[in-house]
Amino acid sequence: MRSGRYARRTNETDVSVELVIEGSGRSEVETGIPFFNHMLHALGKHSGMDLVIRASGDLDVGPHHTVEDTGIALGHALRDAIGDGSGIRRFGHALVPMDEALATVAIDCGGRSYLVFESSFATLIEGQIPGGIVCHFFESLCSNAGITANMKAAGTCDHHKCEALFKAFGRALADALSEGLGGIPSTKGVL
Repeated sequence: MRSGRYARRTNETDVSVELVIEGSGRSEVETGIPFFNHMLHALGKHSGMDLVIRASGDLDVGPHHTVEDTGIALGHALRDAIGDGSGIRRFGHALVPMDEALATVAIDCGGRSYLVFESSFATLIEGQIPGGIVCHFFESLCSNAGITANMKAAGTCDHHKCEALFKAFGRALADALSEGLGGIPSTKGVL
């Protein structure tokens, strides 16, 4: 069973992540930001991973540090679980509608990080998270997991666009980390 864990403690946050790739989509999440908890639950459910995420931070300053450091810790835990990439499919994609919103995510768990993010948010999402921090979360996660992701969301409701992105990322991740043809999925022989 592939699993990963990572803890990050700074002067601004204290974050720990544990995950099991071959899980049942069960999540225990507490970040102090209810909407962010909801998004992480959606990612866990749709990836099929079991997630335990505990984060505390300087929320009196704002949600930025907690969201960013959670992305960093989740990225490290994923990289730990993926290991050398032997046996994974490597590439994954998903198209997820949510009412008027549509999210498209394609990922490569090939060890190199890059993010293309095409979506915009007009307001604080549910009054809790500035829209720009959604992109920053995925940037932090991908950078530390060694994932390339192309993500797009369109729609009129910020909540729906954001949630569709988290669900699509989870489904794409499940696809990419599923059983491949065996061995390292690269013509180079290494990821």
